[in-house]
Amino acid sequence: MLNHPNIDPIAFSIGPFFGVGPLAVRWYGLMYLAGFVAGWWLGLRRIKQGLAPVTRQQLDDLLFLVVLGVILGGRLGYVLFYKPGHYLSHPIEIFYIWQGGMSFHGGLLGVMLAMTFAARKHDIPWLRLMDYVAPLIPPGIAAGRMGNFINGELPGRVTDVPWGMKFPGAGDEPRHPSQLYQFGLEGLVLLAFLWWFSSKPRPTGQVSAMFLLGYGSLRFFTEFFREPDAFIGFLALGFTMGQWLCLAMIAGGAALFAWSRR
Repeated sequence: MLNHPNIDPIAFSIGPFFGVGPLAVRWYGLMYLAGFVAGWWLGLRRIKQGLAPVTRQQLDDLLFLVVLGVILGGRLGYVLFYKPGHYLSHPIEIFYIWQGGMSFHGGLLGVMLAMTFAARKHDIPWLRLMDYVAPLIPPGIAAGRMGNFINGELPGRVTDVPWGMKFPGAGDEPRHPSQLYQFGLEGLVLLAFLWWFSSKPRPTGQVSAMFLLGYGSLRFFTEFFREPDAFIGFLALGFTMGQWLCLAMIAGGAALFAWSRR
């Protein structure tokens, strides 16, 4: 059995400034920053390869909108999908994002809405813009899962595999390091596949469809190793909330792929 490294969630502190502080900079926030920077860099590469519908200047505008979409959508998605009752009783805690609690599916909806605004602003077909953005998302997914691992949150189910890990606050039994599974599959593997798939011209909507199919399938699989949230547990057919949301993604991706082939 392995032990979680129990990393201090605070990377470093700055200050105090003017009698206030110090300001704690957390690994969780730094991971999100790393994901955004990686997506921006990959976006630049696509522009240089002539496979982007945007200019260098427009990319900076997209990055700002994506950040807003991920943070606002991710947080509101978690509030609405996972703990609506709790946050209705404690609304101020909606803003405590440093404690974790971000929904990928909510963040995706936030990005889609943000790109709707960007498409209208820059006069670019929305699906074509989403095809450009889709391969830039997996680094952010990987970074977010690494942030989960550093925080010791979202541990996996109890297991007897040799690499089972004891997580702080999760009992004495070894568990799957499911955050690392998601880091590898939903982050790195999905990035490699989408980068390859989008490296050649595709019918409009196909890259977005493959993102929905790819992420939905990989997340559905990794959810079998992740402990469901205690306040939700298992839902119909023994699936988790994440798996049901992924089934909706897979269905949407299949429909979009079929439409794009027409």
